[in-house]
Order: sequence, then structure tokens, then C-alpha cells
Amino acid sequence: METHAVFNQALPLVGYNMFESDAVLSELIGRHGASWFKQKLSEFGQFTGSARANELAIQANLNEPRLHTHDRFGQRIDEVEFHPAYHELMRVSMQFGMHNLPWSNPQSGAHVARAALMYMSFQNEAGHCCPISMTYSVVPSLRRQPELAARWEPLINSNAYDSSFAPAAFKNSITVGMGMTEKQGGSDVRANTTRAEAIGAPGPGKEYKIIGHKWFCSAPMSDAFLVLAKTAVGISCFLVPRWKPDGSKNALFIQRLKDKLGNRSNASSELEFVDALGWLVGEEGRGVPTIIEMVSHTRLDCMIGAAALMRQASLQAMHHCNSRAAFGKRLIEQPLMLNVLADLALESEAAIRMTMRVAAAYDRSNDPKEAQFKRIGSAIAKYWICKRAPMQVAEALECFGGNGYVEEGPMPRLFRESPLLGIWEGSGNVICLDVLRAISKEPEALDTFIEEVERANGHNKALDRYIKSVKSQVSSLKKSATSNKTAVVAAREQSARVLAERLAIALQASLLVLEAPDFVANAFIASRILHRGGLVFGTLPKNSDVKSIVARSYNLVG
Repeated sequence: METHAVFNQALPLVGYNMFESDAVLSELIGRHGASWFKQKLSEFGQFTGSARANELAIQANLNEPRLHTHDRFGQRIDEVEFHPAYHELMRVSMQFGMHNLPWSNPQSGAHVARAALMYMSFQNEAGHCCPISMTYSVVPSLRRQPELAARWEPLINSNAYDSSFAPAAFKNSITVGMGMTEKQGGSDVRANTTRAEAIGAPGPGKEYKIIGHKWFCSAPMSDAFLVLAKTAVGISCFLVPRWKPDGSKNALFIQRLKDKLGNRSNASSELEFVDALGWLVGEEGRGVPTIIEMVSHTRLDCMIGAAALMRQASLQAMHHCNSRAAFGKRLIEQPLMLNVLADLALESEAAIRMTMRVAAAYDRSNDPKEAQFKRIGSAIAKYWICKRAPMQVAEALECFGGNGYVEEGPMPRLFRESPLLGIWEGSGNVICLDVLRAISKEPEALDTFIEEVERANGHNKALDRYIKSVKSQVSSLKKSATSNKTAVVAAREQSARVLAERLAIALQASLLVLEAPDFVANAFIASRILHRGGLVFGTLPKNSDVKSIVARSYNLVG
């Protein structure tokens, strides 16, 4: 029965260009030397902001992957079935080179250009970005074994999407996954029990049989996997294909798919290896340094993904508040709500600026200083951005009231995705301890990071004082870094999160001071450094130009 007219409700946020509407992203593309890719980014932004892409994202998450361990004749097949929407998202992302751009088109700014693709794709649908990310990230590790890279990299460099369940030799392109985590060890790969035995002569590039399991293996339909296994020498890295060279199925068995909180469109599995064929990548016993090349690049994608969720959550909240009225005014005109929205936008801008600065270091890693900055900057940025994302997305969800908590809207999926990036490729504690290891082993990397932050000296007195304080803390830490006393080590580890947070905020503030309008940088410094109100969103000081901050962020272009 019709009892009322529906009004004062926001329409879905679709039909806009995700790239052209993002002034900050467009500026960063130019700043970091990727302007040559702007036309492609605009085309991709038109797709990711479209009603079609939004519907594909919805369908890919409603219709989750299904595992078929056997065919109807009882043959073991270990095949995962995906909804057509997932395949369409994969097709478009690979068409634009999101899985290979820096390797297939290695020119200045390629990592930044590719980061922008990932940033927009993640805002639309996060799950399919996992196999895209791992395929992109595997190349540096694979190049440790040139003959394997020569065989597999041409298929990675193809922009065609081939989802066929067939040996790589019969495909137009491939995707590659990774397997590190085991039940008993988690992040402690030294506790892994998966083993590898040489089939003939041992050594790099040689064939081994792999026996063991992986507790988490995402994208199990990948054509090959980089995995860790123990040999008599120690933990080593292996490339394990889904199919053997003779066309027979390799002995990889999917035990089950994980029933996860979020990332529903992406299949995550438990994988068993029973004398599976693999090739040693790099030196035997040096598996962790080999695979860490891949991990480094997937960590970059974690911060891209977290920054993307922040951007989309902010945009959705602003769109809702611009369309809905309460107490005689639109929500976006209410002073306290405007403060909240501006604060969300600040966090989002700080996140993507730091992310793109790190991505630029990947482009310039032939420069020793940039390589040092990349080493420590990626860990600091990954920790902080991924930690802030769940809080920021939760605050954006609250802007909707009850509508934000209903599954038909966009916010529940964004919220469920938001904790994942802090877990993938090292949880918060693992990343912070990695920062300490970097300081201990490569103290010059921390010096380079501080030099980067100090570029902002003289622009803002409050920031100058903060940088000086952080620098003093770093100096004390470096003095204690060589101590092996139990109490000193424990104290250093206990305060690792505080250190990572302060370094991250210092970098974000310095980038905003150097690159963003004064009203953005001043609000960030006032809230994150002077008043520490940034722990709760919506507490920007009253002199903050909240209207300009929101207008800068919410400027949709069709």
C-alpha cells in the first residue's frame, strides 16, 4: 500500500569519473612524473565510478567463490568457480595494466601511475585486487632466477585476461599467487614445516618436490605460486605451477575456502602440497630475502588499498550528507557534521599523499637515497595508513545513521574490507618490529627518512618543533640500537608503535605543508600534532577552514 512519498534520501553515488573528481590524485600524478598516463587514468576512472562497475562489485560480493574439489566422475580437480562479475572486473583491471604496468612499460612514474589504477579499483571492489596485486608483486622476486623470469614474465606482461583452467603454455596471460603462512607459525615463518626435496641436482632454478601445507593462500586459481619451504640448507623460495610442463595437474590440493569477514569476492584457501613440482628461486636457504621482494610490493598495495577505502568512505559520507536534510538544513551544512566530514577528508588526503610518495620511491629506487627511503618509508606508511583506515571508515559509516548499517548500501562492504589491510603482509606489530630491524641494520635509511621530513622545516613552527622532537627520539633510539641488554631491547620493542606513529605523522604533515593548500596543512597540524584531537574524528579546531576542506574533496565530475 502507498502511504507516503520517498524523499530526503540520497541516490547511489554512481555516474562520476573517479579520477577527474579527485583533485589530489590528479595533482599527485603530475607531481610524481606520471602525467603521460593521465588519459588512461581518466578512462579507468570513468569505469570505476560508473553504475556498471558498482553493480559488478555488488554481484561479485553477493555471489561468492565456490570450491569444486572433484568433477562429476570423481576426478580431483580443485577448481574454484567465480561469478561472471568477478571475471569482468579482472578483465578490465588487466586491460589497463594494473597487474604489470611498471614491468611492461618501465618508464618514469610507472609505479605511481599503476598505484592510481589500484587506488580507484580498490574503491570500487577490493577482492579482485588481491590476485592483481600478487601478480604485479611477484616479478622482482622472479627476476632473482632469470631463466624462470624469461619463461613466466611474458605471460604476466600480457594485458589479456585468461581465466581458463589450463596449463600456462596454452594461455594468453597468467596470474601468480603466494603461500607463506602455516597453521603453527603465522608470521613466524621459521616455524614452517613445509619441506622441499631436490628431484635431481639441487640448486637455483632446479626442480624440487614440495610437501606441506599453507594455512592462507589467497587467489588459489592462480597459475603459479611463490611459496616458502625448508630444505636441508634452510627456508627457501620456490615457484610452484598449477600444471606441470607435461600438461598434467600439479599436486596442489585445495582443502577448503576461508569464510572471511570481508573480501568476499576473493577466494582464500587452505592449500596442500603432496610432492608438488616446484623450481628453486634464488639461493637455497635464502627464501625469506627472495620472497620479501614480493612482500615489499604487496605492502605498497596494502597502503594503496587502505587509502582507497578512506577516500571512498569520505566521498560516500559527503554524498549522503549533501543530499539529506535534518533540523532545517542539509547535513553537510550542519557545523558539527561539517567538522566530521572535513576531518575525514584530511585523513584521506594525508594517506594518499604519503602512499604516492612511497610509490614514487619505488620508481626511483635506483637512487640509493630513494631505495633507503622506500625500505623504511613503506613499513611506516603501511603500518599507519592501515591502522587509521578502520577508524576512518567507521566514522564515515556513522554519518549515514542507520542507513549506513544496512547491507544494501556501500558502507558495510567498505567497513568489512578496512581491517584486512592491517593484517595482510604483516600485522601492526610485525611491521613496527620491521621498522626497528631496519633502523638496526640500516641506520642510514632512518637518516634518509628524517631528511625527507626535514624538507618542510621553516614552513610551520609547530611542525618544526615536532620534527625536532621526533629527531631527538630517533637519536636516542639509534644509540640504544646496538645494545643487546634484555631490558633495553624490551623497552625499544614496547615503544615501537609510538615511534612508527610519530614518524608517519611527521611525514604526512611535511608532505601537506609542502604540497597542499595552507588551510589543509594547518588543520592537519593543529589536530594531529598540537591538539591530538585527531584520535577522534570531528574535533578540528574552530579556526579550521572546514568548508574549503570539504569542497576540495567533494567535487564530482561526470
